Amino acid sequence: MPQQTGASLYDRIAGEPGVRRVVEIFYDIVEQHPEGRELNILHLCGHGVAHSRIEQSNFLSGFLGGPNLYAQKHGHSSVREVHEHVEINARVRDAWLTCISMALDRAAAIGDTKEAIMAHFRVVTHSLKNVG
Repeated sequence: MPQQTGASLYDRIAGEPGVRRVVEIFYDIVEQHPEGRELNILHLCGHGVAHSRIEQSNFLSGFLGGPNLYAQKHGHSSVREVHEHVEINARVRDAWLTCISMALDRAAAIGDTKEAIMAHFRVVTHSLKNVG
């Protein structure tokens, strides 16, 4: 994918279709691959993966610089607030980062775009660790 100077990360991964593609691939990995097993279990204890596919797409849209769909729907986009009921340790955090990295690779968000997205994800996921 060609890099677009000055474009938002949302635009650099092809906007709404790109976000949806990354999220679909991510949750396929969570449901089907060993790397996502612990994340899948956590989702099954909550609203489930189908719900998360929608909400994650809405959240990532705004997080990556596109329309803030999650905040429009829920009145906020606080990732900490959304996950405050989930025990997140380093293992869960790292599993999430591994699965999203795999999804970005499979969605062809490569080069500077993937690294820029991952840099943002690393900051946020490190702030979410709330146990151990």
